[in-house]
Parts: sequence; C-alpha cells; structure tokens
Amino acid sequence: MQLGLSVSDSDVSSFTPLVVLELADDTKAEAITWLLNRIRGKQQNGGAELLVDQLLFPAQDGQKSNQNVFVVGSTLQRLLKGAEDVGLFKEFQDGTMRGFTYANRESFKDFYGDGEGFLSDAECQYIIKHELDTLRAKNEEHVPGYPKVKLYPGKSVVRRLQSKGVLVQYFPLHNKEDLKRLSFSWYKKIKLSFQPLDDIRHYFGEGLALYFGFLEYFTFALVPMAFIGIPYYLFDWEDYDKYVLFAVFNLVWSTVFLEVWKRCSATLAYGWGTLSHKKAFEEPRAGFHGALGFNPITGREEPVYPSSKYHLRIYLVSVPFVLLCLYLSFYVMMVYFDMENWAISIYNENPNLATGILLFVPSIIYAVVIEIMNLLYRYAAEFLTNWENHRLESSFQNHLVLKVLVFNFVNCFASLFYIAFVMQDMVLLRQSLATLLITSQILNQVMEAFLPYWLQRRRNKKVHKRMRRMMGDKELPLLEQVQLETEMNTYLGTFDDYLEQFLLFGYVSLFSCVYPLAAVLVVLNNITEVYSDAFKMCHVFKRPFSEPAANIGVWQLAFETMSIISVVTNCALIGLSSQVKAYFPESETQMILIVVAIEHVLLAFKFILAFVIPDVPKHIQVKLAKLEFDSLEALKKRRRALGRLVRCYGSSDMAQLDCE
Repeated sequence: MQLGLSVSDSDVSSFTPLVVLELADDTKAEAITWLLNRIRGKQQNGGAELLVDQLLFPAQDGQKSNQNVFVVGSTLQRLLKGAEDVGLFKEFQDGTMRGFTYANRESFKDFYGDGEGFLSDAECQYIIKHELDTLRAKNEEHVPGYPKVKLYPGKSVVRRLQSKGVLVQYFPLHNKEDLKRLSFSWYKKIKLSFQPLDDIRHYFGEGLALYFGFLEYFTFALVPMAFIGIPYYLFDWEDYDKYVLFAVFNLVWSTVFLEVWKRCSATLAYGWGTLSHKKAFEEPRAGFHGALGFNPITGREEPVYPSSKYHLRIYLVSVPFVLLCLYLSFYVMMVYFDMENWAISIYNENPNLATGILLFVPSIIYAVVIEIMNLLYRYAAEFLTNWENHRLESSFQNHLVLKVLVFNFVNCFASLFYIAFVMQDMVLLRQSLATLLITSQILNQVMEAFLPYWLQRRRNKKVHKRMRRMMGDKELPLLEQVQLETEMNTYLGTFDDYLEQFLLFGYVSLFSCVYPLAAVLVVLNNITEVYSDAFKMCHVFKRPFSEPAANIGVWQLAFETMSIISVVTNCALIGLSSQVKAYFPESETQMILIVVAIEHVLLAFKFILAFVIPDVPKHIQVKLAKLEFDSLEALKKRRRALGRLVRCYGSSDMAQLDCE
C-alpha cells in the first residue's frame, strides 16, 4: 500500500522533514491509515495537525525493503502554537526570559515577519515529539488490525504502539548544513578554547549542552589540582607526610567546585530559558503495565499497578540481587589481592625487569574485570528496574541511577579503601590507583570512541554502496540520509557520560593526595573526551530529541555525596600519616577522636560554604523576581478589567454609557 510518493527531495518540497517515523515491516494497512489520519487530523478532532509523508525505498539485493518509513514535519504556524503548548521560554524585547505565547509573538526578540528562523531545529523537533506523544485514543477499543493491542480513552497512541513493537522507532533528522557548521566549530579545529555551548544547545537541546558544559567546567576546575599535583609528584613522591596539605586543599576544592557549578548551570539555564521552565505532568511510561483503573488526577482510565507488588519486587528481589552483586564484587577483589601477593612473592624471589612488570599485571587484569562487571551489571540493573514496573520515567531513572551508582562505587573503589585502611600500604595504593585510572581511561576511549566510529564507518560504506548500486546515478540525498540514520546507534542519554565523570571525580577527590597525578590524567582524559563525545554525537548516533533541562538533575546529588565521602576519606588518610601519629605516640584513641573532630569541623565548614554561596547568581535572582512581579501585576490588571466589564454590563443603561 502506498501512502505517499516521497522518492526524492523534490517530492517532499511541500514541507521540511524533521522527524522520521518507522513502523514494523508487517504493520497492518488499517493501522497505518488510522495512525496517519490521527497525525494529520485537526486538533479539535483529537489529531496532531502535522504533515506526514511516506518514503519509498527500492528493493535491496532482491529483497523488498521496509516501506513503512515516514517523515513528519509541520507548518510554521502550527510549530509556533506548539511552542506555547510545551511552554518554551524565549527572550522578550526587554531582555527577560518569558514563556512564549502565540498572541504576543511579535513582542519577543528575534521574531521577524512570520517568525521564520525564530525556533531552532531542535525546538521544532521537540514540539513535534510532544504532539506525537500526546496523541490520545478516543473511542477506539484497540489498534485497528490488532485486536489484542487494547486502547482506552486518554491512552497515548505512540507509547502503546512502541510498547507492542508496532512502532519500531522515531527520531529527529540531522540537518546537514547546521551539523557541518557545528562540527567545524566544535571538534574539527583542535584548539584550546571554550566549547560552543549555545550552538550545541541550538542543535541538540539543553540537556546535552549542560553535559558538555559540565564536562568543560570540570576539566578547567581540575587544572589547579593538576598544577599542584605535578610538583608533589616530582619532589615529594615518597614523603607521604606531605600529602596532608594536598588533602586539605582537596577538601576545599571539591566543595567550591560543586557550588560554583550550580551558579554556572543556573546562568546557562536562564540564558536558554529553562531555569523557570515548569516540568510537564508526567505520563505513564511506555512499558508500564497493570489492570485498567482510574487516575484521580487526570480523570482518565490508565493501567494501575498495586504498590504492594511494586515494593515487594524492590525489597524481595532487587535489593537481594544488588547485595549478591556486591558480594561477588568483594569476592573478585579478594582474588585480586591473592594475585597481587603472588606477583610480589615472585618479584621478591627474583627481582628483575620481567618480574617488575609482573607487579602491574594483577592491577591491569583487575581493572579490565571491573569494567566488564560494570557493563554486565548495567544490563542487569536496566532489566531489573524495568521489571519493577515503575509508573513514571523519573522513578525508573532514579532507581536505575541508585542501583548503578552503588555497584560502581563499590566495584571501583572497594579495593582502594581496603588497601588504604586495612592494609595501610600507601605504595600499593598509589600503584593500584594509577593502574585502575589509566586502564579504565584507555578502555573507555576504545569502547566509546574508536569501536563505535569503526562500526559506524563500516555501516555507512555498506549503505552508500547499496544505495548507489540500486539507484544508479539518481540523486537521492533524503532517502540515503534516512537509510543511514535508521541504521545508526540510538543515543541512550547522558547517563553513561555522567557516570564516567562521577567515577573520575571519585578517583580525584578520594585518593589523589596519595597519587597527585590523578588530576593530570583526568584532565588529559577529559580533553580527548570532549572531542570523542562531540564526534559520536555528530556522526555515530542518531540525533536525540531535545529535552529542556535546568540542571544536571540527580547527578548533582551524586557528586555532592561523593564530595562528603571524600571529606571522611581524606581525614582518615591524614590520620594514617606518620607525621600525625608522631604527635600521639602513646594514645591512638586520642588521635582518632581528634581526627574525627576535625572531620566534623570540615563537614560543618563544607555545609556552611554551600549555604553561603548562592545557587543562583544575584542578577539572575533579580530578573526572576522581576518576571514574577510583572506576571502578578498583569494578572491583577486582567482581574480588574474583567471585574469592570462585569459591573458595566450588569448595571443600568446610564452606567453602561459611562463605562463606554
């Protein structure tokens, strides 16, 4: 069944394709017709009022290709009205950031003529995604052609089709010209400069721009630590008493670093119009299931899952599973120490170059095993969290982050804590930290940059060759672009990127006083990370949908928790130094009490510092307060005008004449 004739760019010249929507190859014709009618239908009739057309791909190697691929676009007027629906904030003529309204569109800065260019591609694609996601079932009892795919009034059509595999994927298209310009200013010119965060936000959205802003900020914040660490490495390498000053600096740095970042992220978010953005009411996740019930908030029918079953799954299955994984992690750690003792014994029996190299082998093997265990656990945690059947996406993400962080923290740092506070072997601690840090960075670069690049390059060559062989000399840039992007990897969000930075922050803040070059290695890693991540986003992954974000979310709490743990760890390391022990030759208990007291003082100082440094800069606080004041004043004027109107039309003819 052909529902469109979009074979080349000229055939879809009636609108700019922004989003690709791919249905399963065997999707029933009546389901396709029903879905397209809903997408094209008027809003007052429950439709999205969007433009949609079909892409017809030629047969590939004698086999029929999937013909159920569609491109979705919109008229400019529909996008502008959609910008008001999703609550986009744009810059007003007076320089403040205000919620966009279609009626006052000409009062916003950079709105000229009919508004062409006022919205970025990322914003347009976000609006289309919102409209598709909010397509609701009306009176349909099931998806046409699929009696078992039940529907009920108010159910999100797209989410239902996704969860049942009818909708394979939908994603925003790359804009070739914008991507080329962004690539050139972002990673093709190797130079020491700030990243083009506004351009990144314009193309990929605020969530991804905030990650790259944090990555850049973290890298620059590490520079003082790196400069101080180099002389420590060169001159005080074996004198561990000197790391006391470095540990104290570490404590102050980790606190100031996070508090200043809050101010930086608030400044960025205000300029991007997301600081005051109200979070939309969360709909149930696509994978959420349960018996049909009534939602007292929305007044709609939707799946309801008993909270008792939900909590039983968490506490009787998920928690024991996590504890079992932690036990396995500890077991692997003890095997590593056995290997370490074996290597040391061989070196002591016959010290030479070969046995000296052998000393590093257990740590390298352990670092590789840690990365493999983290990867396997990540898949298990995702499966388990999905099985818990969380109703909301935010709840799903919070439980997933908690599971992954607990395991990664124990898996990556347990051996270092054991060496530091049980074995109290600072030489081995330094060696293990260096090996873990260097090995994990090398593995991450291979797995995150080189391997995806190589695989994507192979896929691109195959697609180019296949398309040219089938279509000859015909110019089909849109078909070829869609074919390439449908086969690209899907970007799963910034979860893994933040997790990597969280672990690197842990290596620096917890034990860098023992290995001062840790900050130097992390700086070098992050510099390459910027370029590799930028390349991946532009050429390896499908373009992700833009998501408004005012901060880095739950990761801010994760970094702050790590900072608190670093205070305890560094104070304990200070207490273990021979210089401190020399002050208490006869009373170890007194030393411990004093170290604990100092730790509490430093924690108090940390919290005071966090309280003193405001999260939002003063000038932005003033702008937000002014905006709130203007909104209240406008509301008062509207109420007074309405009251005056009511009095005039409810009074005598003479009074109505006076009103006029």
